[in-house]
Amino acid sequence: MSSSPHSPASWMRILAAALSLAVFSVSALAAAPENSAAQALRAVHQRMSDKLNHSSFGRAVQLDSMETADGLQGDVYAVVEHPLSEIAAALKDPAHWCDVLTLHVNNRRCRTGSGPQGSEMLTLYVVRRYDKPVDQAFELPFVYRVAGSSPDHLLVELSAESGPLGTSNYRVKLEAVALDERKSFLHFSYSYDHNTMVRLGTMAYLATFGSDKVGFTVIGKTPEGQPDYIRGLRGLVERNAMRYFLTLDAYLSAPGPDQAERRQRRWFAGAEQYPRQLHEIDLDTYLALKREDRRRDGYSR
Repeated sequence: MSSSPHSPASWMRILAAALSLAVFSVSALAAAPENSAAQALRAVHQRMSDKLNHSSFGRAVQLDSMETADGLQGDVYAVVEHPLSEIAAALKDPAHWCDVLTLHVNNRRCRTGSGPQGSEMLTLYVVRRYDKPVDQAFELPFVYRVAGSSPDHLLVELSAESGPLGTSNYRVKLEAVALDERKSFLHFSYSYDHNTMVRLGTMAYLATFGSDKVGFTVIGKTPEGQPDYIRGLRGLVERNAMRYFLTLDAYLSAPGPDQAERRQRRWFAGAEQYPRQLHEIDLDTYLALKREDRRRDGYSR
């Protein structure tokens, strides 16, 4: 006897097919934002290709900055000689981000832990000037999140709602997309908000004691015919965005354990390529500070 169209076996087959379709649809919806994000970043790379190929940084790097409604933002775009799989392996771990961020001369300590609702936390201890002791550092408690990860695209976000001295809403973002088997395109973004008093105080400092400090954007030529670089608040965020991009670049060059000093030398050499903007300290002093930090905190990375 043939099966009825409404037999249990027929309904089971229909149900199984429906469940399979549902699982496929959910997977497709989850993958769609990843594919869209990868395509969007590749489109940015294509639009920037001429600037990257003729970059004044001596490599495929573009730096942008702006004053936002409430603060500052710096963005660095770069082509790097690292496959995306290598970048993801290095930067999908908050402990590795501590190794990255403490390469910056003013970052003297970093701790990872758990936050509310099981969120991953990364607390950075920052001194206002490299020669200040670590007990004068202010804390930046970042929520760490891998917002997207696929074979073609990576997005890592760090956010801190409160900061020191009237600053807030810190945002650090790393986005990367594979260009081919060996190269990737990175977008690093660094931003924060500040209140009116902080803004005015910073502007006053930059107009007086910090008047010799410049950023990277060329706004004209000096009377001597040399590049005239942007100053003020945008110059400030450009210097810091570049320092942080160089921490990523240095870490990717030596991501393994027991490579701390090699990474530090790489970061310092990268900063010294732009002495007009980034020189603050000599190599021996910088390495001594970082060795002191490692000894104090009892780790060898």
